Amino acid sequence: MGNMRSLFTRSAVAAALVIAPVMAFGAAASADASATASGTAARAAVWQPPLQSRWQYQLQGNSAYPSTGGVNVDICQVPQSGGACVKPTVFDIDLYADADVVGNNSTLNTGAVTAIHAKGAKAICYVDAGSIEDFRPDYQTFVDWDNAHGNSLLGKPFSDEFPNERWANINNDQGQRDFLLTMMAARVDKCVQAGFDGVEFDVVNAHEEGKSVTGWTVTPATQLIFNRALAAIGHARGLSVALKNDLSQVSDLVGNFDYAVNEQCFEFDECGELTPFIQAGKPVFQVEYLTSPSKFCSKAATLNVNAIKKATDYSLKDLPYKPCR
Repeated sequence: MGNMRSLFTRSAVAAALVIAPVMAFGAAASADASATASGTAARAAVWQPPLQSRWQYQLQGNSAYPSTGGVNVDICQVPQSGGACVKPTVFDIDLYADADVVGNNSTLNTGAVTAIHAKGAKAICYVDAGSIEDFRPDYQTFVDWDNAHGNSLLGKPFSDEFPNERWANINNDQGQRDFLLTMMAARVDKCVQAGFDGVEFDVVNAHEEGKSVTGWTVTPATQLIFNRALAAIGHARGLSVALKNDLSQVSDLVGNFDYAVNEQCFEFDECGELTPFIQAGKPVFQVEYLTSPSKFCSKAATLNVNAIKKATDYSLKDLPYKPCR
C-alpha cells in the first residue's frame, strides 16, 4: 500500500517543544545493537497493555471538554458486537492539548492524562518522528539545522492532504539521524512530564514510500536503525512504545516494541502481517476509516486485533467511534 497508510494521524493542534539537553544519541543511538540492548534492558519496567484492550484514537479536540484539552475521557459507545456501551481502556492522544480548545499551543495534555488515569485507563503519547510539521513550535529549529547542513533534512511535502509537513531524512551522512533522535528524545521527555504511559512514533516507514514520495533514499536497514533507536528512547524513559505501521519490518521489530498501532490494514488486506505481535502476546491497536465495521470486525475477532472505526474523512475527533468489541 502507498502513502495512505501514514496519511491519517496528523494532529490539528500546534505544540511547544523545549529542546533540553538529553543523553547523547550520536553513534551509539544509531548503532543497531546498542539501541536494541538498551531497549531490552529498560522494557521490564514499562506498562504493557493486555492483548485484548479497547482503545480510542483522538488527536483532535472537542471544545465541549475544556478541562481535558478537548479529549472526551467519558466516551462510551455500543460495540459492533452489540450489548451495552463500552469505554476505552487505552487512549492514544496528542502530546499537546488542542490549541483551539485551550487557547494556546503550548499546553501539555496533562489534564487529559490525569483524567484518563482517574478512569482506570492508560494514555499513549502521539509524537511525529518521521515528518516535520510546520505548526509545531520547534519547527524553526529543524529549518535552521536544515539550512546549516545543505538542506539535507527536510524533504518533500508529506502529501497533498498534508502539505504543512515534510518528510525527514533519517540517513546520517551529515548527522541528520542524530539530530532527529535528540529532538525526539526532548519530545518524549515532555510525554513523561505529562504523565503518559506509552508513546506512538508516527511516520516510521519512509523506506517503504521511496524517494519519489519522500525526497530521500532510505534503505530498510536505515529504517531499522532509526526505529530501534526510537524504541530505546521511549524505554529509557519508562514508557512502552508502539510500532506504527511499517508492516514490512514487523518480524524484525516485534522484539523492540511493546504493541502495534495500525491504520487500514483490513482495507488493504494486510493485517496478517501483524500476527507476530499477537503471537508474542502484544496487542495490536487498529483503526479503519472507509471500511464498514460489518466488513472487518469479524476478521478482527479472528485475528485478535483491537479494531475501531473512525470518521470517513480521516479526522480523529472523539466521535465517531465504533469499537468492534
